[in-house]
Amino acid sequence: MGQSRGCLTNTILFLIIVFIPVVGHIIETVFLLEDDHSPLGKVLWLVLIWAVPFVGPLLYLLFGQRPVRHAPISFGQSSYVPPQQQYYQH
Repeated sequence: MGQSRGCLTNTILFLIIVFIPVVGHIIETVFLLEDDHSPLGKVLWLVLIWAVPFVGPLLYLLFGQRPVRHAPISFGQSSYVPPQQQYYQH
């Protein structure tokens, strides 16, 4: 009975220490590759993310992601313009 409890503990420790951080690194790498960085910037962030296990991804989430740029907001104009009706003259 004690042997199976040790196996369960080892499995849980493996998931916490190895598997979950690796999945997090892979997700972080996908985020990085989709971001708008220069090739050198991407390589440097990848090295930081994979070389520094817990701090690297946290630093990228805090400082590396670029904000999404949206179209400028214009106040005072309606954003919805209804389609104009066409009148046919006979």
